[in-house]
Amino acid sequence: MTRHHFSLWALLAAAFAIFAVASAVGLPEVAGHQLKSSQIAETVFAERQHESELAADSLIAESEAVEEPAFPVPVDTTAQTILFIGDSMLEGLGPRLAAYAEENGHTLYNVIWYSSTSEVWGRSDKLRGYIERIRPTYIFVSLGANELFVTDIKNKRRGYVEKIIADIDTIPFVWIGPPNWKPDTGINELVAESTPQGTFFVSNGMHFDRSSDGAHPTRSSAALWMDSVARWMPDHCLHPIRMDRPSKQNGRPRRIFVHQPNER
Repeated sequence: MTRHHFSLWALLAAAFAIFAVASAVGLPEVAGHQLKSSQIAETVFAERQHESELAADSLIAESEAVEEPAFPVPVDTTAQTILFIGDSMLEGLGPRLAAYAEENGHTLYNVIWYSSTSEVWGRSDKLRGYIERIRPTYIFVSLGANELFVTDIKNKRRGYVEKIIADIDTIPFVWIGPPNWKPDTGINELVAESTPQGTFFVSNGMHFDRSSDGAHPTRSSAALWMDSVARWMPDHCLHPIRMDRPSKQNGRPRRIFVHQPNER
């Protein structure tokens, strides 16, 4: 290549570079004509913005990811103020939990709402009211026995189950599942989906001696049911508390609150 040709190529390269830069940032009018941008800058900036957005989304996803708890969780050995809410299953579970409370230094308050369901509690402000009144440090829930056969239950009751969980807020809790006497239509699966791992005790599949109505466990069977919950807690509960086996069969809560089916 001659020196003349080299100079020509250098001049063309410089002219192209000037044109590329100028067109990237937008050109002025020349002789009354607006030169159009090549949109190089827009393309480069758009690509960089997209990369930044992807990186930001990745950071958000990482920050929002909830780590699975490592079980077993250390047992909280401090004395608890326990609120136990639910349906008539509390008639059998309540006295046994009261014995555990007495044995382990806890204070127990039972709230029995006869024939209640997640819908009944979810529509009501009673749970929030009892939380404000008693200031519990731990909550047990026993609901679902009156909802074993509700059709399309996930669509009908999910909002109410979530409302109960929202009312409980950050208070440690255990939801004791219903003692199925027949296959349910989804209440157990619904509660399992709606609660954090380690907060739902599945009672379905356990053996129960039943009372004359064929649904409620006998008092002695309900006591064994509560024993099963207590044995489950140290290794599987998200927030285990001290639940040493009591020396006596039953105890008495500090107070029992009772609500009838027609209350709202």
